[in-house]
Amino acid sequence: MNIQIFGKAKCFDSKKAERWFKERRIKYQYVDLKKYGMSRGELESVKNAVGLAALIDEKHPDAAGLTYLAYDADRFEKLLEEQDRLKTPIVRNGKKATVGCCPEVWATWE
Repeated sequence: MNIQIFGKAKCFDSKKAERWFKERRIKYQYVDLKKYGMSRGELESVKNAVGLAALIDEKHPDAAGLTYLAYDADRFEKLLEEQDRLKTPIVRNGKKATVGCCPEVWATWE
């Protein structure tokens, strides 16, 4: 397994995801979205796995602004530019991915 966790330092669910993998002694790489962000290819891979709508953090103050964009390509570009609008944690395992805390899905990856 090649697990990557993209999260935010103050996100409770990101810490929960890290703890879940630590408790099972599964190696993972943690990437702080605020410091490093995701590349276009990484975000595209996650979008293909879960869909664009799942990536948007509905609790973000500017989340409603994304709904006014007419095209998915424009929404994707905006998310790539402003990655603080992404819902976290984003957990990748190759071409598989989850958004949010999904231990029931991660358990099937083992």
